[in-house]
Amino acid sequence: MLSKRNFIKSLFITAVFPLKLKAERIMNQLPPQLNATPTYNFWDEIRAQYLLKTDYINLENGYYSMMAQPVLDAYLKTIQDINKEASYYMRTVQFEEKTKSKNQLADLLGCSHDELIITRNTTESLDTIISGTDWKQGDEAIMCSQDYGSMLDMFKQVSKRYGMVNKILEMPLDPQSDEEIVSLYANAITSKTRLIMICHMINITGQILPVRKICDMAHSKGVEVLVDGAHAVAHFDFKITDLSCDYYGSSLHKWLGAPLGAGILYVNKDKIKNIWPLFGEMGYADTDIRKLNHTGTISVPSDIAIRHAIDFHNSIGIIEKENRLRFLKTYWTEQIKNEPNILLNTPSDPKRSCGIANVGIKNLTPAALAKTLMDEFKIWTVAIDSANVHGVRITPHLYTNTDDLDALVKALKTIAKRIK
Repeated sequence: MLSKRNFIKSLFITAVFPLKLKAERIMNQLPPQLNATPTYNFWDEIRAQYLLKTDYINLENGYYSMMAQPVLDAYLKTIQDINKEASYYMRTVQFEEKTKSKNQLADLLGCSHDELIITRNTTESLDTIISGTDWKQGDEAIMCSQDYGSMLDMFKQVSKRYGMVNKILEMPLDPQSDEEIVSLYANAITSKTRLIMICHMINITGQILPVRKICDMAHSKGVEVLVDGAHAVAHFDFKITDLSCDYYGSSLHKWLGAPLGAGILYVNKDKIKNIWPLFGEMGYADTDIRKLNHTGTISVPSDIAIRHAIDFHNSIGIIEKENRLRFLKTYWTEQIKNEPNILLNTPSDPKRSCGIANVGIKNLTPAALAKTLMDEFKIWTVAIDSANVHGVRITPHLYTNTDDLDALVKALKTIAKRIK
């Protein structure tokens, strides 16, 4: 009988183009329930599929997480093949290939093929909706100070251009209930409110919002909801259609492990006709989502690599992946949450976050903490010092192990003891 270790190696060590990862075959041969604890060597085998630098510990995967080696190998092979065929490929094959990737993404996310397009990232996706809405002077949009800066900037731009009004709320760091969050948005709605933008997972703290409850509330008041899902796709289990949102954008270079330059935009089919394209496109009907996807010549290998990233993702399984990421976050946060001078900026309820958390040190700026972690302890993070969040964001990935997190815990405790 093929051992688990050799089975995993046989799947992942040699990348073949196109990538020969078949999720059904893989999951049929793995145990019914993959153990998320570090004693099970499955995660060591997954770690072996990433080419990691040894001079520091990377705990900043929330910006961009590297591709697994099989995905990278297939991606590079695609670049070579397309380069060889050049314009012939671009004029005859690229559109069919992009459609295959788009449809596979739609299946992964549980939405209709004609409600989703591939974009370059979350910013492009959400800004397409923000700028493409037919704003009138006095219209209102509701958002949160912890929302991503690029989208807040786009709202500022359309406010300046059209005279619409932005209402910016303050999200509690440790909400006690879903109703507290829903009420926050509900109380800001007026007769002039047209759109609410929310994060599925807040990028600076890791807090997961009750999207469906917010959408149901907003729709009962005739208000649309735009969801920033940059950190949610391939991070934890959900389907877009279950959220009942109107618009959803995400990046695929974070938790799915696709190359840079790949994202998605979902638009409920009943809403497509109301959105103006970011770039001119007169070749499609107003009700065809493809009208929003005209961005000129693109990096086709990135689009194709999405399929390889999905195969790698499916070979692990979203439930197992979610459990592993939540385990990693819980592993280190539980060890420091009651330590003197250490501040957690992530909800205390474990169900309100997954793999991302934020930690600060009393009387130490986030920039100084991030610098100390890197310079002294060789741990790479990112400083967050805005929107009432003051700390460093910790974003482990599937290749992170408990030794990495033990080093983080030791470093945080050491730094905290220096504070007087």
